[in-house]
Amino acid sequence: MTVVEIKQAIQHLSSEDFGSLMLWIAEYNNNKWDKQIEQDYNAGKLNHLINAALADIANGDVKEL
Repeated sequence: MTVVEIKQAIQHLSSEDFGSLMLWIAEYNNNKWDKQIEQDYNAGKLNHLINAALADIANGDVKEL
């Protein structure tokens, strides 16, 4: 199935089915994002951000939310 076919099929969904699809897409996207963050963390790609945050905490350069 192509993207064009998928788009055309979506246009014919009922409001209820469209809402269900949107919920599924949001959950699917969130899960993909979580997996990517986990992979980046495990690969050390976030270490510079973690170290910067820890340095800010150590220097008192943070405020409570």
